Amino acid sequence: MPNPDIRIVFMGTPEFSATVLEGLCDAGMNVVLCVSQPDKPVGRKHIITAPPAKVYALSKGIEVYQPDSLKTDESYEKILSVNPDLIITAAYGKILPQRMLDIPKFECINVHASLLPKYRGAAPVQYSILSGDDVTGVTIMKMDAGMDTGDMLRQVEVPIDIDDTTESLMNKLAVSGKDLLLDTIDDYIEGKIEPVPQDQSEVTVSPPVKPEDAILDFNCTAREVHDRIRALSGWPGASTTLDGKRVKIYASRLEASSDDDAKPGEVTVAHKADLKVRCREGSVYILELQSEGGKRLKAIDCAHNYKPGQRFGV
Repeated sequence: MPNPDIRIVFMGTPEFSATVLEGLCDAGMNVVLCVSQPDKPVGRKHIITAPPAKVYALSKGIEVYQPDSLKTDESYEKILSVNPDLIITAAYGKILPQRMLDIPKFECINVHASLLPKYRGAAPVQYSILSGDDVTGVTIMKMDAGMDTGDMLRQVEVPIDIDDTTESLMNKLAVSGKDLLLDTIDDYIEGKIEPVPQDQSEVTVSPPVKPEDAILDFNCTAREVHDRIRALSGWPGASTTLDGKRVKIYASRLEASSDDDAKPGEVTVAHKADLKVRCREGSVYILELQSEGGKRLKAIDCAHNYKPGQRFGV
């Protein structure tokens, strides 16, 4: 049963965080403060938008704090002033300094969207898809001053569907992470869990995604092309070129068979809803794309504008 006497500071920013926070609130946990990153401009019109964790916290009457940095005396004093027993982070987006980690009685724990020590860092979900993994998961870990280097408390595996995008997989992981956290908190506070150090020989990292990571190479296999498209569909959007203009590709479907006479990047079918492109091995059907200067369109609305024999990426 949740202990309402345990004062929790929650730190998180995106939708993943909001789902975890919702789980804490639904379980009756005493969340006394939500710390999120500052509101940021979103979309073409750069509309200043509050992060999902902030929006949910305010809907529950939870105070929200949005510092630019956690390294300032002001940030430290703010966290200290609410007298937390436990700090929980979930995709907050910044490393906590040691003096802040030392504030709560029961220290700090993190909900990390990978099976640590795999994919430490900022983009574990994107890298799990880019790597072609069939399984990922969530780790509840004790925090230290490093990047996802703390001892592990509990883990749960989550299967990756062949058509999962970063967004859909994040949604699955958020639900699993919420449930795992709720199963962990009481046992952790009562000292019933023996933390397990991460195996340093198994460590991999997932640095922030860069725009250049989104460039498609049709000389790769169809599975590799499909994985890159679905991993980067949210941001920055996988991209290629056609006739000297950039084309962003947001969704695809894997096709195992190849068109033997076609070259990588060549359109082999452009009819009704089908826009098929050859890769080094196999092909992909492009399902959603956006030409430079144009609108984002489903293939059913634009496949007829392309011709077999055209080549992407050359």
